[in-house]
Amino acid sequence: MPEPRAVHRGTTGLLSVLLVIIGVALIVRTIAAGGGALAFGLLMGVLFIAAGLGRIYINQRLAARAPRER
Repeated sequence: MPEPRAVHRGTTGLLSVLLVIIGVALIVRTIAAGGGALAFGLLMGVLFIAAGLGRIYINQRLAARAPRER
């Protein structure tokens, strides 16, 4: 059975990737609908991508610092 910390780290990674995918979809949808440079969907897409990439970065850093278990 996987350790709870490993499950938490895995689900955090999965949700982070989903945030990035949603952000890209928001940007594509906004551009396809003719949104401008300051369109709400474009700004939200950039924020979703930034949040997802930030979570991935922090998750990777914490995983590298965690003690290795055998």
